[in-house]
Amino acid sequence: MNEDNNIKDDLDFWATNSEEGGWNISSTDEGSQKMLEEEDEKQIKIQTGSDVVDDYVYSEETTDDERMIVNMGPQHPSTHGVLRLQVELEGEVVRRVKPVIGYLHTGMEKTGEELAYFQGPTNTTRMDYLSPLFNELVFSLTTEKLLDIEVPERAKAIRILMTELNRISSHLVALATGGMDIGALSMMIFGFRERELILNFFEKTSGLRMNHNYIRPGGVAADLPDNWQKDIKEILKIIPEKLKDYDEMLLDNPIWQGRLKNVGILTTEECFAYGITGPSLRASGFSWDLRKTQPYSGIENYEFEVPLLTDSDVFSRWRIKVLEIFESLKIVEQVMDTIPKGAYRIQDKKVTPPPRQRLDESMEALIHHFKIYTEGFKVPPGKAYVAVESPRGELGCYIVSDGSSKPYRMHVRGPSFCNLQALPVIMADSPIADAVAAIASLDPVIGDVDR
Repeated sequence: MNEDNNIKDDLDFWATNSEEGGWNISSTDEGSQKMLEEEDEKQIKIQTGSDVVDDYVYSEETTDDERMIVNMGPQHPSTHGVLRLQVELEGEVVRRVKPVIGYLHTGMEKTGEELAYFQGPTNTTRMDYLSPLFNELVFSLTTEKLLDIEVPERAKAIRILMTELNRISSHLVALATGGMDIGALSMMIFGFRERELILNFFEKTSGLRMNHNYIRPGGVAADLPDNWQKDIKEILKIIPEKLKDYDEMLLDNPIWQGRLKNVGILTTEECFAYGITGPSLRASGFSWDLRKTQPYSGIENYEFEVPLLTDSDVFSRWRIKVLEIFESLKIVEQVMDTIPKGAYRIQDKKVTPPPRQRLDESMEALIHHFKIYTEGFKVPPGKAYVAVESPRGELGCYIVSDGSSKPYRMHVRGPSFCNLQALPVIMADSPIADAVAAIASLDPVIGDVDR
């Protein structure tokens, strides 16, 4: 390998369009293809998923002629985005897997360094596009930490309401697409049907179904709409009833159980080794939820449980998402019953633009509005990191401020990026037929990976 590219010797997690001179792409003999021309023991352990728990079974008698390399993706309906997997097969058994990422190449972190803090949520909301409100929340919390400001209690409650609804909608997509991958086509229809209830409420509140730019530094963009409780009550009534239908269709279904149970084992030790958080970690029997361990936005004021399962398989990772929806519904109901009155954003003129109706009445308000939207607001020098519990795990935002109105450096700890590292662990030594179930159980969002 090239000395300038030594990082590839340590991280077997490739990005597309990077220098790939070591790849053997000239041979047409499938049996002679290799993932790299030279592979050390560490790389093979990562690709075979045996880096932590050595469950790799390899026959010494197997020759190169009995193995072949196939590409799964990036144009593939079951990789949940433009993800490419280079898979080494021995018959129908997966022996090695190398994820190749970078096909989405959004560059949102560098884009964020060219946008004012006031514009930041319009960029971050598009990273994990299935849970955009969490992206907005973590960026806003980090900015507020640098500004050393506290948002009003009503704003905190609205943030919790919207993000927990977003957790439900994200899990519904995971259940829907995961069901379709395995052949439960009705699950696809049902999941998206219930998700519409939540997206309709999001549209009524923020004006958009996705990528809302609703949670902003200092609070939220607008107060909840009139009669919003009626919409929430409808969600609280319909979704639990539909979840029971899902269970009747799948929970005791022998085909469903046969495809998911004891498939794609991901132990707690492996989760720790690869930085895997969220439902996948809790499905391995370890209780870790940032809403309990590092609470934010007043979520500690609401009562809910952290679901925990111990089988560590695809079935557990599917089931735990269903149980988390019930817990999120509990939080949503509590917010509806206890939401305080007051301002929905901080009344600091340095951070918050004036109300729209004031622009026709006051020249000072017009100037203030113009400066906020053109120059933004300045943030004191410093650095801050804040993490929240997104539907896929720990979502963190790290910002370095140089005192200007734009972040000097911004980095996002995307849970999907870390979770994808588990693919060699859960796919190795399994039939290729189980690959789609294993991928779906991690619930990856490639926008969160290629940010």
